[in-house]
Amino acid sequence: MEVRVQNIRKEFGRFPALDDVSLDIRSGELIALLGPSGSGKTTLLRLVAGLESPTGGMIFFGDEDASKKSVQERNIGFVFQHYALFRHMTVLDNVAFGLKVRPTNRRPPAAEIRRRALDLLDLVQLSGLEKRYPAQLSGGQRQRVALARAMAVEPNVLLLDEPFGALDAQVRKELRRWLREIHDRTGHTTIFVTHDQEEALELADRVVVMSKGAIEQVGTPDDIYDHPVSPFVYGFIGQSNCLEVSLSSGEIWFEDRPIGLRAASEPDGSATLYFRPHDIELIDGCGGCLAGLVTNSRRVAGTRHLELDLGRTHPTVEIELPPERAAAADHARIAFRPTKWTLFRKEEKLPEIQRSVATQTSELARTGT
Repeated sequence: MEVRVQNIRKEFGRFPALDDVSLDIRSGELIALLGPSGSGKTTLLRLVAGLESPTGGMIFFGDEDASKKSVQERNIGFVFQHYALFRHMTVLDNVAFGLKVRPTNRRPPAAEIRRRALDLLDLVQLSGLEKRYPAQLSGGQRQRVALARAMAVEPNVLLLDEPFGALDAQVRKELRRWLREIHDRTGHTTIFVTHDQEEALELADRVVVMSKGAIEQVGTPDDIYDHPVSPFVYGFIGQSNCLEVSLSSGEIWFEDRPIGLRAASEPDGSATLYFRPHDIELIDGCGGCLAGLVTNSRRVAGTRHLELDLGRTHPTVEIELPPERAAAADHARIAFRPTKWTLFRKEEKLPEIQRSVATQTSELARTGT
């Protein structure tokens, strides 16, 4: 089932939770709505579900306008963060509930309902637990029951609202891999909300980054991470550094010196330079580089992170190096890797020259050429 969100607005009182949001979701796609609290991602999910009504705009399921339809009419499967299981029902009865409460003319025979529920419990790896009650299950097992219940009604669209938010880190990681496998086997069009960028990048076919009731960027995980189109996306996805710089005759300057980067098509003036901590190289000389005082050094898994103080008027920047390259030192000099940086002017999206490079790179990766 394809889902099309067209110019959706949603206001609560005078507060605009969503402002002219449009999004096309392909049939069988697993898409993540990612953003901080208050970005509008859960509101958008509830509008697709029919749990909220839009102030303006329309939502289509396939070619049919579903904007005025109820949750039941849309045939939605919904998985909540806190499971929402019926405590007085067994696991089997929880999974079968959506089928049992259907109108008589649409309700399968009891034997068919039981068979379908048992098949789904097998799919979510809970065979043999059908007689237990939710209180007798772990958090991860309860969330699997909730997913099986949502899939039992053979939904047009499967919606998940922070499905792993109540679970500990290790269980979350295991269930992420499991959910991706379930999706690939069932092919449901799936939309899930998360504020966890690692979760979104690992699971989704495409990621929708939201901020302040609007969509900042839509793309594959690689596009979102490697080619962010706004300062917000660059700062929100992964770790990043930013420096206030100036441009003169196509050359980028930090304070009173060039730093070995060129942006030939950019006019002179001030800008902000963004780069990832791992997209630098440690160098000995400094014929165009950044130099700073090492104020902190810490081991993070297989890398070492150094904090560099570039001067009183500038925030520290963080760089990431292999442990063997991060020898104890008071100072460090770094150079930037080609194309692994981005310039933003104030209040602008990705500069056209960088956007063109990003688009071409993405297309080459997609076609494998």
